[in-house]
Amino acid sequence: MADTLFRKVSLSMPEGLVAGELLVQDGKIVDFGAGLGVPEGAAIIEAEGAILAPGLVDIRASLGEPGYEYRETFASAARAAAAGGITSIAVLPDSNPAIDNPALVRLITSRGEETGSVSLIPYAAATRGCQGEELAEYGLLKRAGAVGFSDGTKAIGSARLMRRALSYASGFGMRIVQHPEDTELSAGGAATEGARATLMGLPGIPAAAEAIMVARDIRLAELTGGAVHFAHVSTGEACTLIRRAKDRGLKVTCDTAPPYFDLNETAIGDFRTYAKFSPPLRVEADRLAILAALADGTIDAIASDHQPRDADDKRLPFAEAAPGGAGLATLLAVTLAQVHAGALTMAQVLALLTAGPAAFLGIEAGRLAKGAPADLCLFDPHRAWLVEAGKLPGKAQNTPFDGRPLEGKVIGTWKTGRRFFG
Repeated sequence: MADTLFRKVSLSMPEGLVAGELLVQDGKIVDFGAGLGVPEGAAIIEAEGAILAPGLVDIRASLGEPGYEYRETFASAARAAAAGGITSIAVLPDSNPAIDNPALVRLITSRGEETGSVSLIPYAAATRGCQGEELAEYGLLKRAGAVGFSDGTKAIGSARLMRRALSYASGFGMRIVQHPEDTELSAGGAATEGARATLMGLPGIPAAAEAIMVARDIRLAELTGGAVHFAHVSTGEACTLIRRAKDRGLKVTCDTAPPYFDLNETAIGDFRTYAKFSPPLRVEADRLAILAALADGTIDAIASDHQPRDADDKRLPFAEAAPGGAGLATLLAVTLAQVHAGALTMAQVLALLTAGPAAFLGIEAGRLAKGAPADLCLFDPHRAWLVEAGKLPGKAQNTPFDGRPLEGKVIGTWKTGRRFFG
């Protein structure tokens, strides 16, 4: 593996962007700063105006395999991730079969190693088969490499079962990742309850369904001393509850995804199924509240929330279509739109996509440090491109951002010093 010297780039450091150089040898970062010497035979990459950041760490994604390979495979997801600058993905267990036994946990890890370009970090099922009836074997799953327990896009609806899950996970120093939606209030719904859903004749889900579940699980976390993480928060009310819980020192964290701070419910106009999500897109006030929660640190990470869907999953009446959107290749660029708009700083965005999720997962990633693996993302924050469904890398093409012009393009992605994109 040839040595590589990056020159004329801005390095993403904890204190912000710093002009300088970075040297990679034997798959690791060995030095960075100004005026580094060029080792004999080293490849030199000059990218004036570009930013060299740690490889992005995606805190949560569904990848289809095993069981739904027609939607996405580990290999196709790896291609999409490389194009998006992502070098680590925490994989949800909502496959078929669900990741509820140690052998399947180890399979996820090994398949990531096979790609060479992305580390796949498995969540294990919180309940057997992600069915919300009986807890999985947390101790065995942790020993196999699981980083947390979740039922994916299914909420753990039973308060008694959630209490047991939090207590059981706490004994192993682990957390429960919850889809925060009251299952009875959300049953049969397709869009956020309100004037737009009524006008379109769609069954509604009250926005309060999210806050009700968040409030319940915060109280259960307090009761048990357990740790709960709320996935893809989408409402201002939920953020307020989480903010207060953090102020009280409870073990509560959360993430969100680009659709919830870039889009609002108007994106479902004309019954556009590519914009159908779970939780559904919200009103503009909630979108702005999510941005504010990102800016003030209430939200710990930005996830792709990648949910691959086949065309047949979406070519249905809106109420019947499967929720979810492809998010790997667009994660960085859509998030950068908020930097260009002045809502977030570049340092905030990169922390939410790298160091924050890496710390949450407890992995050696997300930072430029001497001796650290050279997992790198080089991108031009001002290079324009157009999102086109059907032309994205990977199998999944169900992007809600189809036709969207964006600023911010990945130039290259490296995993342990080896270039996999660009």
